Amino acid sequence: MAITKELFGTMPDGSEVYAFTLENKNGMKARLINYGATLVNLYVPDKEGKLEDIVLGFDRLEDYYGNESFFGSTIGPSANRTGNASFRLEGKTYQLEVNDGVNNLHSSIVSGYHKRIWEIAETGETSVTLFLEAPHGDMGFPGNKRIAMTYSLSDDNELRLKYHGTSDKNTVINMTNHTYFNLSGHQSGKIEDHILTIYASNYTPVIPGCIPTGEIAPVEGTPMDFTSPKPIGQDIEADFEQLKLGQGYDHNFVIDGADGTLREIAMVEDPKSGRKLKASTTLPGVQFYAGNCISAGTGKEGVLYGPRVGMCLETQYFPDAINKPNFPSNVFGPDRDYDAVTVYQFL
Repeated sequence: MAITKELFGTMPDGSEVYAFTLENKNGMKARLINYGATLVNLYVPDKEGKLEDIVLGFDRLEDYYGNESFFGSTIGPSANRTGNASFRLEGKTYQLEVNDGVNNLHSSIVSGYHKRIWEIAETGETSVTLFLEAPHGDMGFPGNKRIAMTYSLSDDNELRLKYHGTSDKNTVINMTNHTYFNLSGHQSGKIEDHILTIYASNYTPVIPGCIPTGEIAPVEGTPMDFTSPKPIGQDIEADFEQLKLGQGYDHNFVIDGADGTLREIAMVEDPKSGRKLKASTTLPGVQFYAGNCISAGTGKEGVLYGPRVGMCLETQYFPDAINKPNFPSNVFGPDRDYDAVTVYQFL
């Protein structure tokens, strides 16, 4: 196992951004930068042992300044959508950035945690830990916060993401990682032939704007049912209102049996390369996003990206949970630290 560190780029203010490459005995490599705690490359062997970079992203730091699709980003303090860009907590209303219709998406497009340089806490033989601190009122959220995130890579081809957050006031913390996977390789086009299983008997339907209604609805008998393996593209264009609202799959799935322990939540298989991705998490939900709205543009190695060339499994508390009392609480503070683990294992 080895970790290397190199300069990735320099910010306009002169701040240096570093890349860390984690490599295991199988040749699998994960490369991340401390700008946005972003996963930039992930080289995984196929059924014949050939390594391919299977995540979308950019070659240059400057391209991550925009990154409208959040390639590889660590999102926080509150991932996904908050209805009407506001919430009430302990009798007070907090106003967030209005950046997705009338709603809030991913805390702030301009100054969310994905647009900040994270400090380097430590590097071990198999891991890198990054952290940042945010003051009370930052992006509209209460509490002085400290968030730490550890990327680690095992010889079992497990990429582990571990989060820890503290706040001196009760606040919303709902971190996620927004990596887009294409198990054929980031340059390989659509992911609609990937075969997906999600261990979720229910999901949270949405209204226009993709804000959950508050209902927890069964997937059975609908195109949302991934409890048995099926190609992502099989039903994605079905005449089903929820798919039209998301322009395809962009929904939170309610993990069966979620109890805060690490459990397997999904399996993705690529028939072409033979790569398989097993996802596990301690969190109660996962946003399956089929990349419907990836904007056309140039990614790594000059590859042209566009809709559905990558897919996300964003582990999370449910969207708009702060405004939905029946959803698992994403409020953390002096009496409750935020702790979460997500593992992507390649088989």
